[in-house]
Amino acid sequence: MLAVLSACRETPQASIEAQIAGLTDGMAYVTWMAGEVPITDSVPVKDGKFSWKGTLSEPQKVLIRANDQFLELFMENNAVQITGTIDSFYFSKVTGSPIQDEWAAFNESLKEHDAKMRSLITTMFETPHEAGKSLFEKQLDSMGSIRVERMKDYIRSHPSSFISLNLVREMTMDRDWAELDSLWRGFDPKIQETAMGRWVAKRLDVLKRSTAGQPVKDFTQNDVNGKPVKISDFKGKYLFIDFWASWCGPCRQENPNVLKAYQSFKDKGFEVLGISLDTDADKWKKAIEEDKLPWTQVSDLQGFRNEIARYYGIQAIPFSFLVDPNGVIIARGLRGPALQEKLAEVLQ
Repeated sequence: MLAVLSACRETPQASIEAQIAGLTDGMAYVTWMAGEVPITDSVPVKDGKFSWKGTLSEPQKVLIRANDQFLELFMENNAVQITGTIDSFYFSKVTGSPIQDEWAAFNESLKEHDAKMRSLITTMFETPHEAGKSLFEKQLDSMGSIRVERMKDYIRSHPSSFISLNLVREMTMDRDWAELDSLWRGFDPKIQETAMGRWVAKRLDVLKRSTAGQPVKDFTQNDVNGKPVKISDFKGKYLFIDFWASWCGPCRQENPNVLKAYQSFKDKGFEVLGISLDTDADKWKKAIEEDKLPWTQVSDLQGFRNEIARYYGIQAIPFSFLVDPNGVIIARGLRGPALQEKLAEVLQ
């Protein structure tokens, strides 16, 4: 009898009941993961309300889009209620999800720190002098490092948490393989074996390709004149491989720093190879001219689907690594004064 009753029980489902003031009638969109495949469900909106049901294979981050506004929340197979206004949809109140409560508590622990960072960023952009901005950038880097350390502390102390796993997933955007691999090894095996865990493991395998000590893979892409250029063409020199794009503001801001390093060390066995993630050849060439970049530039004009960028798993730019004369990567992510300092060290 117990076996029959057990078999008749419904499979637990995730559900959302939302009431958002100011949300117009139409459709809302809920995106979730079925294993490693993203699924988007459309649900009708009436009088600021919408509902959704689905079965989640594991706890995960769910994305909701409504009236071109977004909300991210963590869910598993339980009932969730969302209330708020469309003008501040991202900050809606979410109840009924313990994992979302965990996420909210983690963010609350960083609230004061993040507020200071936002204030510093505002002040930096209001500062007219480059020298002042440089000082603020150093302070931001320092505060960013503190934030990362707090994230890593949380991960280490919560090795069975999907929140920890999500933090590592986000850190794979721009952190070094070695520090992430160390965190990864500390996770509960059950977490590592989830769909998100398998994704992180694959991502780490890709990131390892650009870590110090790895040989750079030889690629061929065309320069601005359509001439094929190989990475191996630069063997025998220290090569700074710079991933950028004409549309990338931080890349364009970094170009003067790279140019300064190039002018200081070009006669000492140093070269730069720009790899553009543009899709428009004219905009790419115009940016090269505007920023007065004298070094070799290549691209396959496939954006983030650039063959080299995909091989190295690049998801954000500017991104770079420094290669020694033997074709071995010796540093990555060098920006601002850090590039000149490293070059001064290896080209004494």
